[in-house]
Amino acid sequence: MRHLQSELLLAPIKTVKSECFATQNAIVTGAGAKPAPVLWSKRMNNIKLYEVDANYVNYLTAFAPHLFHNKAAGQSNERKYIGVILTVNGMDYFAPLSSFKSKHAKMPEAVDFIKIKNYAVININNMFPVPNGLAHYVDISKERNPKYKSLLLAEYRAIKAMQEKIRKNAKFVYTHKIENGNTTALAKRCNDFLLLEDACKKYR
Repeated sequence: MRHLQSELLLAPIKTVKSECFATQNAIVTGAGAKPAPVLWSKRMNNIKLYEVDANYVNYLTAFAPHLFHNKAAGQSNERKYIGVILTVNGMDYFAPLSSFKSKHAKMPEAVDFIKIKNYAVININNMFPVPNGLAHYVDISKERNPKYKSLLLAEYRAIKAMQEKIRKNAKFVYTHKIENGNTTALAKRCNDFLLLEDACKKYR
């Protein structure tokens, strides 16, 4: 625990910025549209915990009906997000963390649904792009609630251990959605990533 806290204390407190991009691939949409160039990032830092600007999340809900708001009535803590899990077309993608509930214990994992032990779950199908400056690194060492701080540390340790799996799944889910539109069960439960990228570019 001390080692992890030291590592988090050393992590830079900054807003996320897009990294360099490399290999260009052509992905054809299921609707038969012309191939769209997709730029994948080759080099990425460790996944970390973030909070995303509430106004931006509220704005995106008009384009992503599955997206939850940052804070429900009576909720004491803002929703946390993990990132960067995918950088594509010059945009950084983040995925929401949801509290682990009893129903999740009976649900099998899937390419778009990952359990963080019995702490939380990640719905990769609900990932979305965030503009530079609107995702803010969570410095767990500054959390005043000991119980919540312990939970965040445990979640972070588990997430970091499986970050390669998370990013591999994120890339698969993104590609599957682009290629299949709404023709598969997986594609239907995913956000419309191209629509969200367009909304992200237009956000002010």
